Amino acid sequence: MSLEYSFVIPVYNRPGEVKELLESMLQLQFDRDFEIVIVEDGSSITSGEIVTEFQQQLNISYYFKKNTGPGDSRNFGMRKAKGNYYLILDSDVLLPENYLKEVDIFLKNNYCDCFGGPDASHPSFSRTQKAIDYTMTSFLTTGGIRGRKSSVSDFQPRSFNMGISKEAFEASGGFGKIHPGEDPDLSLRLKKLGFKLCLIPDAVVFHKRRIDWSKFYTQVQKFGMVRPILNKWHPGSGKITYWFPAVFNLGFLLAILLLRLGFWWLFVLYVLYFVLIAIHATIKNNSLGIGFLAVYAALVQFFGYGYGFMKSIWHIHILKQDPEHEFPNLFFKNV
Repeated sequence: MSLEYSFVIPVYNRPGEVKELLESMLQLQFDRDFEIVIVEDGSSITSGEIVTEFQQQLNISYYFKKNTGPGDSRNFGMRKAKGNYYLILDSDVLLPENYLKEVDIFLKNNYCDCFGGPDASHPSFSRTQKAIDYTMTSFLTTGGIRGRKSSVSDFQPRSFNMGISKEAFEASGGFGKIHPGEDPDLSLRLKKLGFKLCLIPDAVVFHKRRIDWSKFYTQVQKFGMVRPILNKWHPGSGKITYWFPAVFNLGFLLAILLLRLGFWWLFVLYVLYFVLIAIHATIKNNSLGIGFLAVYAALVQFFGYGYGFMKSIWHIHILKQDPEHEFPNLFFKNV
């Protein structure tokens, strides 16, 4: 099958990010034409002028619609796209020049209907961004995509760097209205439909993520709140690792209590763990400052995700409340 690629990028009030992403796309090393579909999701600060700057150099389609969230905007873009394989990106990523080539080579040799790729930090990112990136990707934390060769099959892609065939999109109906969590929800539905999912380890993007601590905390708390909802929607999808941040939090509070009572051993284990994170992050980023920030980022991640997870467990699985009624901020109503 000849693969014709269409990038689909939802954007909301981030024209600067769109410009940087399109600049990176100009550098892609690829010998075939590809399409770019940008969907403005009801923005008050639009990217229209930015898109116009690049339309002579790139094959770009630009659409404006009311605000219905990133999932529905991706669906909108895929319905408008002309290709038969959609490459979905968040607006806050940059592409290495070999990105599309790596995707194409992999799919020609190991075709799958939906894939995800790893993310990394770009040298130009701030120390905070690099610390958050470390925490979200490191094997020492609950890190997200690690790009391990052993994870190539049976993988749940994330929508900041994701591909899906036209056939899989049409069969599944695309993303739902929950956010965040629309990407693992789609992955689990695709798996039930019999489509093959995979990780392309070399399809790396540079992902900016959140640029301040309050936004990062809000983001990971929502991640924690979403997971029990997905586990309810998709019985059997839960994993013991999803409980790790909550257990970590309870253990940390217990360690502080025991320390006040004269028992120091548990607190020392936590200290050694934080020291390990600091050392590893320092070596990886060649920066002691980022090493210390990575410890703080890990604490924000654990406490945010763990609190959101336990709150959702209480309301959804114990009190048996309706997710949309109890957590309306996780669902877009206008879809």
